[in-house]
Amino acid sequence: MDNNTVDPTCRQQPPLAIDIITQLDTFGIVLYSALTLMATLSVLVYLEECIYIYRKVSSPKKTAVVWVNGAAPIIATTCCVGMWIPRATMFTEMTSSSYFAIVVYKFLVLMLEECGGDEAFLRRCGKDTLRISTGPCCCCCPCLPRVAVTRRTLFLLKLGSFQFALLKTIFSILSIVLWTNGNFDVTNLEITGAAIWINPFVGVLTIIALWPVAILFMHLRNILRSQRIIPKYAMYQLVLVLSQLQSAIINILAMNGTIACAPPYSSQARGYLMSQQLLILEMFIITLVTRLLYRRRYDPLPPHDPHEDDNDQNTKIIMQCDNKA
Repeated sequence: MDNNTVDPTCRQQPPLAIDIITQLDTFGIVLYSALTLMATLSVLVYLEECIYIYRKVSSPKKTAVVWVNGAAPIIATTCCVGMWIPRATMFTEMTSSSYFAIVVYKFLVLMLEECGGDEAFLRRCGKDTLRISTGPCCCCCPCLPRVAVTRRTLFLLKLGSFQFALLKTIFSILSIVLWTNGNFDVTNLEITGAAIWINPFVGVLTIIALWPVAILFMHLRNILRSQRIIPKYAMYQLVLVLSQLQSAIINILAMNGTIACAPPYSSQARGYLMSQQLLILEMFIITLVTRLLYRRRYDPLPPHDPHEDDNDQNTKIIMQCDNKA
């Protein structure tokens, strides 16, 4: 298509909020109202769940539960703000992604708290080994040696996830500062652009942060089965895939022009809008599911018997003696 035939509005900035309101038709009013209602209900359900958690769950586990449960409603809220105010999309995306970076670390802490804390985890699993050939880093390397569960190993696992919570927030603030100065543009893939350096580095930090969570989950999934850790981990992974991978795919399609321009939205702005509307619906459903998983009391794990290993060893000795007799 010749450049002269392109609608000039397709090259403009995202529309103002007042322009969206004045141009909404009947279907648009119903759609925007329904999605706004979903985002509002997500926040209300989350607040009610927080009240329950603070009353029924002991500290410090309740702090981790509140952070993890807040991922879906926070993302739904930021998407709702970005849907109504398209020019704030940069701020809403950075806010939700920074929050989820903290959730990655908090989910690792949650699994440890389900075991009773760091000390209880070390007592229960101190003689075990961790399989590090898991995704997203080393799932194709089954030959990697297993790692003993020690205080140093636990510290490295927690550090691997905490660095993402810290550095992602720092890079989000840096990106916003550069964007206000005109130096950060996700569509600018030139070597002199800031996005081509910041985004891949953040991607590497994301993979490094997800690896310790996967390692710990693979080790604790049977121990914490009674705590419904598998569906909880599935919801955490689903939020990750939808908020990061799905949004990235839609934005790439928009930048390539696959998603058509629809004035007053450019292709990129329309891609953001589609992603935001999908996420509001998806996060609303996830909020309801996570409420069923977390707003209930589970029986505590049975205490670990420190003499269990000695008993097993004595049983083996007795069996050997019987065989010799």
